[in-house]
Amino acid sequence: MILHFYKMNGAGNDFIVVDNRDLSLSAALDGETIEALCDRHRGIGADGLLAVEPAQGSGDFRFRYYNADGGEAEMCGNGARCFGRFAAHLGEAPVERVTFETIAGLLTAEMVAENVRIEMSEPKELRMATGAEVSGLTEPVHFINTGVPHAVAFLASPEELVDFDVFAAGRCIRQHEAFAPAGTNANFAAVLAPGHIEIRTYERGVEDETLACGTGMVACALVHHLLTGAPSPVKVEVAGGDTLEIGFEPAGPGGFRKVTLTGPADFVFEGDIEI
Repeated sequence: MILHFYKMNGAGNDFIVVDNRDLSLSAALDGETIEALCDRHRGIGADGLLAVEPAQGSGDFRFRYYNADGGEAEMCGNGARCFGRFAAHLGEAPVERVTFETIAGLLTAEMVAENVRIEMSEPKELRMATGAEVSGLTEPVHFINTGVPHAVAFLASPEELVDFDVFAAGRCIRQHEAFAPAGTNANFAAVLAPGHIEIRTYERGVEDETLACGTGMVACALVHHLLTGAPSPVKVEVAGGDTLEIGFEPAGPGGFRKVTLTGPADFVFEGDIEI
């Protein structure tokens, strides 16, 4: 069959987007096919695939997200912004706000000039200084689930972050027994100024460093607040060169509410491919 697709990117994190509101693609989009579509040499190439499906509850749509390995994940922050911008253009006229159902909960996307602001689900499972030991990393590893699981380590300086072996340390943390059985994404960050950080991320499912990770940005910003007291919003620079903004309200010891992620979500191209 011929699949019509769109290509989008959020801060360099790139996605294949398909309209499956009639569910006609559900049988065709199995894990093997999604992995082949995301292959950068023999397919379209992407960090993951987003499928728009009809809502099952109170949302406008249902959000389905698949990593490049074909496995479905709970959520993706950059993907959610792209999904929101795409879904906002599905009606007869563009809308400024859409809601969608994810495995991690109901999310809201708001169009803010050229950017998209996502109101995230409330973080959970916070563990500061987990005690996880990683070769080549002396700094403590923290953990928080921001829709998907994330480990966070702050390095001593931006210079150290530039030269850090994200792939080796990220792969070790990804499979570390401290985060079993599901594993975790791994983020390495450095402080540029109070309330302004930069990060590099090893993504579970992609199994490599990516140019950006939305839920990883949120995780690092919240851990930065807990370590330093930096107020909302926190600016986050990512490997792709973009700077995004994380908003939040502290809610009790280690808790947060009204967490938002604001940044770009761009259409790149559309096309057809045989599957």
